[in-house]
Amino acid sequence: MRIDVWSDFLCPFCHLGRRQLDLALEQFEHGDEVDVVWHSFQLDRNAPDVIEGSNVQRVADKYGVSLEQMEETHRQMAEQAAEVGLDFRWDLAVGGNSYAAHRLHHYARSVGREREFLDRLMRGWYTEGASIGDPETLVRLGVDAGLEEDGIRQVLDSDDFGQEVRTDLALAGQIGITSVPTFVLDQKYGVSGAQGVESILKAVRYAWEDQGNRPEPVGGGCGGGCGCGGGGSDAEVGAGVGAEAGAGGGCGCGSGGCGGGICGTH
Repeated sequence: MRIDVWSDFLCPFCHLGRRQLDLALEQFEHGDEVDVVWHSFQLDRNAPDVIEGSNVQRVADKYGVSLEQMEETHRQMAEQAAEVGLDFRWDLAVGGNSYAAHRLHHYARSVGREREFLDRLMRGWYTEGASIGDPETLVRLGVDAGLEEDGIRQVLDSDDFGQEVRTDLALAGQIGITSVPTFVLDQKYGVSGAQGVESILKAVRYAWEDQGNRPEPVGGGCGGGCGCGGGGSDAEVGAGVGAEAGAGGGCGCGSGGCGGGICGTH
């Protein structure tokens, strides 16, 4: 079975969702038979490479809430992260543009270092306060992940793998994804947000048992029929697991996903 995941490196819930998926697949009886494919998503394609200043203050100003309220929101996010062994240093997080990082991710996949790169990049931004829109920071993190420095610089000095990123973004738009993380299970069931290990595990088991059945396309989703590895829009993933692929664009943080910046991404 295949799970397609759309995520942005500048979304804290994407890091949390990735960890929850890993833990769910460790518990899943057929975890070694599940292929996870990571797709690029950008919450803000027009952001500058690096945004100076406090992420939390900027997002509080953007949404018209107090700094204290936004700090409390981020503390709660850090508590959720700690429950699955992650260290979210929201006080260090740096905003910016993730396009170059996404291109480098596709490069890392092409040379067989995808997981190492994802681990290092996510830890760099999520825990260490690394500015992943900065080219030299990407070089350092990429080398840490086992990539060749010359190869990294060649990618960053060009638009190599840009088409792969744009294809992922176009597919997200085609199947109605506007918030991340979004998990598409078996090319038909969409689960949006970092819903927790048990909820993701329940959804994976349901999709596994339902393999071979193809629902009629609903809403803006392709129902797996587009051949792109995408999936449903507003489907229900059995046993009470809500699937909200494409639901978002607002607060995001309250539903376990980023859909417009309040997670502290821009």
